[in-house]
Amino acid sequence: MDTVTRTATGAVRPRTTRPRADALRNRERIVTAAREMFVEFGPDVPLDEVARRAGVGNATLYRNFPDRAALTHEVVLSVTSRTTDRAEEATAEEADPFAALSRFVHAAADERIGALCPMLSGSFDKNHPELLAERRRLEEAVEGLVARAMSAGRLRTDIAVGDVLVALSQLTRPLPGTGCLDIDRFTHRHLQLLLDGLEAPARSQLPGTAATLEDLRRRP
Repeated sequence: MDTVTRTATGAVRPRTTRPRADALRNRERIVTAAREMFVEFGPDVPLDEVARRAGVGNATLYRNFPDRAALTHEVVLSVTSRTTDRAEEATAEEADPFAALSRFVHAAADERIGALCPMLSGSFDKNHPELLAERRRLEEAVEGLVARAMSAGRLRTDIAVGDVLVALSQLTRPLPGTGCLDIDRFTHRHLQLLLDGLEAPARSQLPGTAATLEDLRRRP
């Protein structure tokens, strides 16, 4: 229910109402369902299917997110923020720099970082200040993990942050539309193979050059 307050002069001022707890839970369920389904089926999955998985009606979904762009924005923001939190936790809690990087890689998969790649090709504002700020926070956190592991001699020196992020994205999502609902069964096995290949000393010579963040931002 909306309420009002009175100022010192007696003027009526509407009091901002906070969302009810059930409304907040519904919003979080929608974002979680969308995150999972964007990974499994791509960002064009029907929104009524997202609502069905979230256990809410279509009206509830559209009340929270009036269009696909709004929902995509929230999912990208959520995935980026949560993944960054996992990177910062790994940095703070792991004494071994390569163990910190390994912990982050597996945690990022659990946060569905693979959902970001197909969504970033969608029709929404990728340059929204909120998204840019979270992206930079993630990049800085991963740069720190890579730099620490490399400085400690635990990470091969012919790779860069972009290599880690691209490989992580590619290995944490199935091909859209395949309905591979059990991807976690394979993801962490394949990520461990990736980590074994990243650990120093290098066992092979990589073709090409290391992928930097600038390379990832460059558009064809």
